[in-house]
Amino acid sequence: MRFWANIAAYQLVWFCAVLGAARGQAWPGIAAALLFSIIHLYTSPSRRSDARLIGCALLAGLLIDGGLGASGWAHYAADQSDAFAPLWILAIWLAFALTLNHSSAWLQGRPLLGVALGVFGGPLAYLAAERLHAIAFIAPAWRGLLWLALAWAVAMPLLAAAAARWRHTAGRTPLSGAST
Repeated sequence: MRFWANIAAYQLVWFCAVLGAARGQAWPGIAAALLFSIIHLYTSPSRRSDARLIGCALLAGLLIDGGLGASGWAHYAADQSDAFAPLWILAIWLAFALTLNHSSAWLQGRPLLGVALGVFGGPLAYLAAERLHAIAFIAPAWRGLLWLALAWAVAMPLLAAAAARWRHTAGRTPLSGAST
């Protein structure tokens, strides 16, 4: 049950952040991510690892989304400046970090699967956000999408490896999808 709750909570944060940003408001995503993180960290058996992953994911978000905006390849809705990653998208990164030891734990120890998921899943999520008017790719859009594919191809296996390492050093092994 925790597996499905983790997926559902992440998706709820994603939709709150994207739909809020599309309406010019960052606070729905931030509020949803903070609520998810408080509840999650209170109940998580891997609290320390999850907290470390939040820091890593936020750094990845600052680099990836900050780079995308600063390059001029995309414009974020509900953002004051494209030179930095907007808070609403960092809220998504925070929530994403909380899946790495739980509903996404199946990626641990599978770096090629992480690369594949990053190459395709990363850009697809941004394209969905574009359809909902939370982000706009500046023509030609392929530049921004290529940046996202490459950046996520690196970030996804690195984050999964960090999750596995920190769970291992805490004396825990990656949880199977059904038991988290």
